[in-house]
Amino acid sequence: MENIRNFVIIAHIDAGKSTLADRFLELTETVPQEKMRPQYLDSLDLEQERGITIKMHPVRMQYTLNLKSYILNLIDTPGHVDFNYEVSRSLAAVEGAILLVDAAKGIQAQTIGNLELAREQKLVIIPVINKIDLARDRIKETEREIADLLKINPQEIIKISAKEGTNVEEVLEAVIAKIPPAKPRPFVERAGLRALVFDSKYDPYKGVLAFVRIFEGQVRTGDKIYLLRAGLQTEAKSVGIFRPELSAAAKLSSGEIGFIATGIKEPNKVRTGETLAGSPEVKPLAGYQEPRPKVFLSIYPQDSNDFGLLKSALEKLKLTDASLHFKPETKEGLGRGFQCGFLGLLHTEIISERLKREGGLSIVLSTPSVIYKATTQENKQIFIYTSSDWPEFGRTFSAQELWVKLQILTPLNYLGQVSELMGNIESSHQKTNYLGPEKLELIYEVPLREIITKNFYDRLKSTTQGFASMNYEILDWRPVELVKLDILILGKKEEAFSRIVPEKEALQEGRRMVEKLKETLPAQLFSVPLQAQVSGKIIARETIKAKRRDVLQPLYGGDYTRKRKLLEKQKKGKRELAAKGKIRIPPKVFFEIFKIN
Repeated sequence: MENIRNFVIIAHIDAGKSTLADRFLELTETVPQEKMRPQYLDSLDLEQERGITIKMHPVRMQYTLNLKSYILNLIDTPGHVDFNYEVSRSLAAVEGAILLVDAAKGIQAQTIGNLELAREQKLVIIPVINKIDLARDRIKETEREIADLLKINPQEIIKISAKEGTNVEEVLEAVIAKIPPAKPRPFVERAGLRALVFDSKYDPYKGVLAFVRIFEGQVRTGDKIYLLRAGLQTEAKSVGIFRPELSAAAKLSSGEIGFIATGIKEPNKVRTGETLAGSPEVKPLAGYQEPRPKVFLSIYPQDSNDFGLLKSALEKLKLTDASLHFKPETKEGLGRGFQCGFLGLLHTEIISERLKREGGLSIVLSTPSVIYKATTQENKQIFIYTSSDWPEFGRTFSAQELWVKLQILTPLNYLGQVSELMGNIESSHQKTNYLGPEKLELIYEVPLREIITKNFYDRLKSTTQGFASMNYEILDWRPVELVKLDILILGKKEEAFSRIVPEKEALQEGRRMVEKLKETLPAQLFSVPLQAQVSGKIIARETIKAKRRDVLQPLYGGDYTRKRKLLEKQKKGKRELAAKGKIRIPPKVFFEIFKIN
């Protein structure tokens, strides 16, 4: 155990984590040079395409320093705010963290957020400034920002270029020198194996592969193991390490990070935060707090026969992403689907894209919404995730919504644009902190819906040309006046288009919905009224004009009476069709309506 170092790289998005991990793999000769490619640990196609880390990626490296061989277990973590749950899980499995900061952008909001998570775990922090080959004029300023944040001497900060490989060896040497060796967690009864599951994946032959950090004892292939929280007994079908591909090993011992093939075929049986033990009498390790979804929407298969495939795909994604929540629901016009909970809009986008690619599915997504809380006259609390959870008409209740503390870090020259952006949403400015001569920290209190349903992150990046960053944390529940906005087509309510909106936004949103429907819904042989309704009152209306067929075209003469009869017959037919009140809404209409504003 004295030769084992377990650590992570934490940083804001685009700070160069994956590039630094590539240099580590090359220096330690973990991956042969001929097999190296950029972002080697980012194995998902989406990660390669977008240049971001979505999933944590463990890898075991061996490095020799002063004739002594060390085992270095690295977990590469995501940087986007939506995936900080991935970061928190990896931090529980290690003793140290490399805090990587982009020299051009300096300290960013998520840098601070991830740093606080690492401090809560009492990890050793190694500060590193990256991209010194691109931003020499900002290095000193970034150095001051880090020194002030960590309360350290600027000389302790390592300055590197991960792209060029400059000073990367210094980082590995600092990991060995400063991060303490892996140690077992203290507990009273010492009864063999105790391992924490920090991630998992499904293998059709070996069942669930549990990614574990061994805190006590050891495990070999064929050993009996117990899932303490699930109350299950199974056998270790195989054990191994990450090279970074899965590689079999004779055993996993205390302090090591690796995987255990459990043989369990039900993905929901092995949960992140579970304790694997050699005896059912052992006390479980402290697991993880279940992540609370912040964004909710419905997912339906375009082909109703694909419901089973959608369910299977969601279950497999849940295995590798504990923050994904889903439950079945049914809507008229869409059939059977799932109500899903996510951590943010990027998380939503990534999951939906993975369902399409990995599951081979064509899906329909509803508009993202946030959770609300309603309290009835009987003092009963109801959580409202989507419009289908709205209390029945006429029932009196008070509603609350989540507010967040929003932290924005921006260069001084973008202050005007950020202030204008904040002025366009409901927000309360709390304070402004100067982080240096050219950077500001702005603190606001904002309803969560303003960040989620209005795509605030992308708008902030666009407004500041990518230089501003944000992070937020949940504060509390606060009162809000809500209404259920219903859409009527031919006088019939279409539940799939219903949504919960603040009362003051209902008129604007109602108009937008019926105008969008008028653009996208195909014309019929009769006129189609589109109405937006709140509490039984129509607040907006549009009409799709009927298709016109020239019934007089075959005539080339005759008196007006004959023409009139044909026109009256056409009019009567259209009235009969309208009276039946049935039209088919194509799937593409749902796609268009459910797009984020």
